[in-house]
Amino acid sequence: MARRLAAGRLVIASHNAGKVREIADLLVPFGMDIVIAAALGLPEPEETEDSFAGNAALKALAAARGAGLTALADDSGLAVHAIGGRPGVHSARWGGPARDFQAAMARVMREIGEGGGRGADFVCALALAWPDGHVEGFEGRVAGTLVWPPRGGRGFGYDPIFVPEGDSRTFGEIDPDEKHRMSHRARAFDKLVAACFGQE
Repeated sequence: MARRLAAGRLVIASHNAGKVREIADLLVPFGMDIVIAAALGLPEPEETEDSFAGNAALKALAAARGAGLTALADDSGLAVHAIGGRPGVHSARWGGPARDFQAAMARVMREIGEGGGRGADFVCALALAWPDGHVEGFEGRVAGTLVWPPRGGRGFGYDPIFVPEGDSRTFGEIDPDEKHRMSHRARAFDKLVAACFGQE
């Protein structure tokens, strides 16, 4: 049985403005008092794990222990089938120190090469951690296809090249409210809500 989350302050353990915005939007219906890790002066820990779930847990635990509050962290990225699931946990790093996602998207397409398969998954791992070290983890995944050139100015990261299965628009073209209902993050969040926000 998952540990329930009590009402009160919750730290979003991310320094990525796009992720913070999406997570905060998903939390609106639950009346949590949201505080962002950066606002508390909490450093962003180095992501040393080799899985999305491992990195999410690492970030959530660091924030929970640093703030003395329950913390929610996300680790997510693009897993491209033709290149062995890369960039995967290194999705942000493919944009270099400046996190230039135009460069990262171009690198993905170069690595795939001409005639390479364009199937990909967006993956999100959420970790909810308490100061005592307890962690609950949840994963969401959306299958799709990559397109080039990028399309749409909404979203962030690799959104402009990712077309979710069953749609013809990229995440960069889809209205943010609609994306919130169908994204990998939303799917992971639905699992978290069912386990940790549900009624006893």
